[in-house]
Amino acid sequence: MHLGELTDAMREMFSGIRTVKAFKMEDEEIVEFKAINSRLFKRVMQTVKAKALNSSTTEFIYSMGLAAIIIIGGYVISSKTISPGSLGGFVTVTAFLILTSIKRLAKSYGKLQESLAGASRVFELIDQHPTIIDSPDAIELKKIENEIVFNNVNFAYETIPVLKDINLTVQKGQIIAIVGESGAGKSTLLDLVPRFYDPTKGSIKIDGIDIRLIKRDSLLDQIAIVCQQTFLFNRSFKDNILCGRRSASTEEIENAAQAANIHDFIINLPKGYDTIVGEQGVKLSGGQKQRVTIARAILKNAPILILDEATSSLDSESEKLVQGALDNLMKDKTTFVIAHRLSTIRHADRIVVLKKGCIVETGTHGELIEIESEYKKQYRIQFDT
Repeated sequence: MHLGELTDAMREMFSGIRTVKAFKMEDEEIVEFKAINSRLFKRVMQTVKAKALNSSTTEFIYSMGLAAIIIIGGYVISSKTISPGSLGGFVTVTAFLILTSIKRLAKSYGKLQESLAGASRVFELIDQHPTIIDSPDAIELKKIENEIVFNNVNFAYETIPVLKDINLTVQKGQIIAIVGESGAGKSTLLDLVPRFYDPTKGSIKIDGIDIRLIKRDSLLDQIAIVCQQTFLFNRSFKDNILCGRRSASTEEIENAAQAANIHDFIINLPKGYDTIVGEQGVKLSGGQKQRVTIARAILKNAPILILDEATSSLDSESEKLVQGALDNLMKDKTTFVIAHRLSTIRHADRIVVLKKGCIVETGTHGELIEIESEYKKQYRIQFDT
């Protein structure tokens, strides 16, 4: 437990080393590290003392038992009750088999107690059960023919309500933009589509089928996601892009990278697509990491596309190039776009405005900008008009 606490503290400190340096937090981090390390040291010393006491007690009992056998044996021989040979055999069996086994058992018990502290955390993890599971009569979703319908959808994190009475119908091939202030529930709403969570009330249906009655693997095969927080594995560019579709050819990988405006950067590296990106993509800039995840989504070529601030980390020039690639990607696909930059969603088929977990208005950019709407208010703030 204490070792895990120390490891977590060190991982957090090194992950946020820039913040620690920028805000001169070295002294505070040292004090915290020493406090955690002190608790670990005390626990280790208690363990060492217990092991030493256990070992010495076992050796004492072993020696006393052997001594008792020899003394009693000498007395028995002197009284001519047993022969010396028989006593020797008895002592050998008792001392080298029974007492030695007892000593080993005592040592094993000490190691068992030491291991149980770490094992309890492992068992706690193993005993966790997924909350999102397939229904026994779940079916395969092979193709999306019509619409996605949100019917009176409500969701709450434990007891904190996030979404309230969401009713929305999205036709196949439409581009739906989700906008709203921070904390309005935009990302949570789209997290319900791939069943990262299930609604606490209401339903989401694809072609009239509740997604809770669809096998989750087949549902995820129909969805490509570009998250706001990019995640890359500590592997090569090729392996990270292949997450989109593992059976893709080298040519398909390069085409996806070209569409995401990252191909030219990759081929100019010494090892090209075999270059390791580092843990969490540490060797790349924010825009480069985002473009790799976009290439991953382009390669998957799924009929439902979820873009959660997909161009948030790009500079203006790269954003324009990638936005063009995304426009091509979104053709004939049902697309959900979360965007704080309202300029990127002006051509959406419909804009859905969320406020405090509720849909307050829907419409096109032109329709919403013509009336005194929440969207127009945000548009004015963003563009100072």
